[in-house]
Amino acid sequence: MMERELRKALEAAKAAQKVILEVYATSFDVEIKADNSPVTEADKRADAIIRAVLSEAFPEDGFLTEESADTPDRFQKERIWIVDPVDGTKEFVARNGEFTTNIALCKNHGIVLGLVFVPVTGVAYYAVEGEGAFRLDPDGTKTRLHVADKKEKVIALRSRSFYKEAEIRYAEERKSHFDGEMIPMGAALKFCAIAEGTADFFGRVTNGTKEWDIAPGDLIVHEADGFMCEPDGTPFIYNREDVYNRHGYVVGSHYESWMASDSTKR
Repeated sequence: MMERELRKALEAAKAAQKVILEVYATSFDVEIKADNSPVTEADKRADAIIRAVLSEAFPEDGFLTEESADTPDRFQKERIWIVDPVDGTKEFVARNGEFTTNIALCKNHGIVLGLVFVPVTGVAYYAVEGEGAFRLDPDGTKTRLHVADKKEKVIALRSRSFYKEAEIRYAEERKSHFDGEMIPMGAALKFCAIAEGTADFFGRVTNGTKEWDIAPGDLIVHEADGFMCEPDGTPFIYNREDVYNRHGYVVGSHYESWMASDSTKR
């Protein structure tokens, strides 16, 4: 049971939501970081708020967050919080609403709590290891999540802003297994859609994502009885020295549906 951790993660996400939406409503500036990704005042302020809320509640825990300097002391901690305050900054800049706040708790290189919070709607998707995955609406309605039963002609998603040539080729090789065209979607919303059964599959085969992009979604999808792994089937571990997901990842409702569509079968 992680009731306090979940409560504090939600508190941190909602506190961050206020500043994220404040910035979202202004003509904010956009900076380009060393890795060529965009960052705004919303990312920085939300990161600081989330760290403050969680570090006050759990002073012994470490952090790995997108907008704070990474330090080796996290490897000495039993638990670390993996945070992306605004996942989908390109969507934030485009003002299409498809961005999320990602918070995950990692213990022994595995994710034990995952939260994907949607600032523009106030909807939270969360999971605790072994306890299922849920959607929590702003009015307090809680719905248990489960992936769809569809195993053929699956509804496939693609990244809205990072659909590179390698992903286009990957999708083209598998299009006969998809129900129509792939649906573009931003940030960690793809994990949430698969977990609640409105989509079935997403694959990324390039190396642009990092731990904080996938950590909470990994647990949410697994607790909704879906799967997520590297393209060769390897499960993810977290709190790594190299935070990049070098080989990409695949996530879906049924492992066998992915295997059936894998024309490059190992």
